Amino acid sequence: MKRWIQKLGVMALLLVTWEVLTRVGLWSPHLFPGPVKVAESLYALAADGRLGAAALRSLGRLGRAYVISAGIGVPLGLATARIGFFRHAVKPVVMGLQALPSICWLPLALLWFGLNDAAILFVVVMGSVLAIAIATEDGVNGIDPQLVRVAHTLGVRGPRFSFGVLLPAALPGIVTGLKLGWSFAWRALLAGELLFVSGGLGQLLTLGRELMDVPQVMAVMVAIIAIGILVDRLFFQTVETRVRRRWGLMPST
Repeated sequence: MKRWIQKLGVMALLLVTWEVLTRVGLWSPHLFPGPVKVAESLYALAADGRLGAAALRSLGRLGRAYVISAGIGVPLGLATARIGFFRHAVKPVVMGLQALPSICWLPLALLWFGLNDAAILFVVVMGSVLAIAIATEDGVNGIDPQLVRVAHTLGVRGPRFSFGVLLPAALPGIVTGLKLGWSFAWRALLAGELLFVSGGLGQLLTLGRELMDVPQVMAVMVAIIAIGILVDRLFFQTVETRVRRRWGLMPST
């Protein structure tokens, strides 16, 4: 209860500060509207269905790209942690590419795939797959060496070791990597959608800028933040908390 009061208090303080700044008149109300104007724009976007359609389009793309990222990133991270060739030859490439912002892949994606969903999906995959792979590798490397030695002493090897010891022990790290990959994918998706007509939330933001409709721009930003928090809290945080409690990394309530 106390935490909720604190959260609501911070939110109320931010809204009051925002409203006060708009009333001071440092900026034109057309360029810096107050929370009421933004809420009205948000309601209008939701009422006529534009916000829902754009959100579904963006989340559909994100879901497809995220499944591909997880399908590549987790095995790549496991291989990097356990196989010498991947550790010595592939890992430096992964670390180097991770330093490249995902939006830098967009020009290449447009040349390869054209102005379509495939280009955005490629950018999203490149934005999240490496983060998932690196976090998965960290999760495997963080396994207690004594657990591995005991498993080998008992003759647990091959698929039995991989699926019965390695994966379960590394699961908290893998879940953290998947959560990290989601945040990278969400950012890469919106960056890609901002740059050409795509029908998602990014295009709704661009449309607001072109129409000089600042309340719409801010309303879409609020919606993007809300969707990001909802997915994180309702799915990833719930799964992460349960896995950590199951593995004894957090006290059970």
